[in-house]
Amino acid sequence: MQDSSIIIDGDEKAQVTVLFAHGAGAGMEHEFMQDIAQKLAGSGMRVVRFNFPYMVKRAQDGKRRPPDRAPKLLEDFEQKIAAFYRQEGSLFLAGKSMGGRMASHLAEHPQVAGVMCLGFPFHPPGKPDNFKGEHLASLTKPTLILQGERDTFGTQQECQGFSLSDAVDLVFIPDGDHGFKPRVKSGFTEQGNRRLAVESMVEFIRTHS
Repeated sequence: MQDSSIIIDGDEKAQVTVLFAHGAGAGMEHEFMQDIAQKLAGSGMRVVRFNFPYMVKRAQDGKRRPPDRAPKLLEDFEQKIAAFYRQEGSLFLAGKSMGGRMASHLAEHPQVAGVMCLGFPFHPPGKPDNFKGEHLASLTKPTLILQGERDTFGTQQECQGFSLSDAVDLVFIPDGDHGFKPRVKSGFTEQGNRRLAVESMVEFIRTHS
């Protein structure tokens, strides 16, 4: 039976699998998630989107609820790693916002080749003292953080003061907000920024596969 909490894009037999986790407020079917997944799949990868348990419940009954606590999210993520890891291929974790933060906590998992975070929530907007990136200073596995220059969860200016491991590659998306959307007057476009993000992800994956 088809699992309605999982969507797979791309070639089932691809050498590279990307497990792609959603953010706190929108699930795996959100347009951003779908677009990034399909763009990655177009580069010859198997991309697996999934809903965390609280989002599975929302899909069933339509009720909005807060995200599960981190231990439950991480347990669910690890179950997906076990289900989709292939010995003959490379497995990467990716996530939007909260999903990326959870992925980064599993960077050292023995079956994970690397991690990609799209819009890392370094702190809640307007609360820079509530920092959620301490663990990034000690990572040893390749980690890519794609961050909008204007992201209120961690702007370019703020990020330059954060302590990050040498394993972390921080790439800024031009004039992007938390979803990489630029202002019209900037001359950049949302689709152009998404393409740039995917190009960075593909290069990262090819380097570390």
